[in-house]
Amino acid sequence: MKRFWDTAAATAEPGGFRVLLDGRPVRLPGGTPLLIETPALAEAIAAEWSAAGGERGGEMSPADIPLTRLAGTAQERIAPDPAPTVEGLARYAETDLLCYRAEDRRLAAIQAAEWQPLLDWAALQHDAPLRVTTGLMPIAQDPAAIAALHRAVAARSPLELTAMGVLVPGYGSLVLGLAVVEGRLDAAEAHRLAILDETFQEEFWGLDAEAAARRKRIAAEVAMAGRLLDLARAAAS
Repeated sequence: MKRFWDTAAATAEPGGFRVLLDGRPVRLPGGTPLLIETPALAEAIAAEWSAAGGERGGEMSPADIPLTRLAGTAQERIAPDPAPTVEGLARYAETDLLCYRAEDRRLAAIQAAEWQPLLDWAALQHDAPLRVTTGLMPIAQDPAAIAALHRAVAARSPLELTAMGVLVPGYGSLVLGLAVVEGRLDAAEAHRLAILDETFQEEFWGLDAEAAARRKRIAAEVAMAGRLLDLARAAAS
């Protein structure tokens, strides 16, 4: 796509903020103008469009406007009907990464030290104690805990659900995703916790280039979701 505008700026509108390209609002694929709730996020999105393509006539791609895509997803896809997103995210509680400990005693000890405090937090914060097992065989969780985590997800805003739609699959953990959204962890620390197994194994077997590339991609994705949340929090504070 070629850049067709000279200037991008955020402006206040009834109910929120818009990003204007040469005075015309950025529109979503469905045709609705993008409406942003918070000024910090609106300014960051305007900055994306200011940089995209360099100047009029330059080439740009969707990768140049990641915050725009996330905010657009929240507005156009999730806000009208959050239920499918809530259901999909809540299902991760049934097989949460933090509940599955390694058979190797050294790694299991690290996982217990690093992961158990997050499970304890989920139990206290959301009344959702999750069971822990060794190995990869599925363990049945208490339906009451699953229901409690479902309610916790359903309480999040469309923007937070959008961020969780990146964070939770990226981590393989609903607990880690909730911890980031609720300010218990930042996105980078949660990613470090999610890859404990891989980094432990690499200490003994060396770097796996394919796995490292995948981790780098996921790290960039969760960092952007974390930035989305940080911008929203900065505006609300």
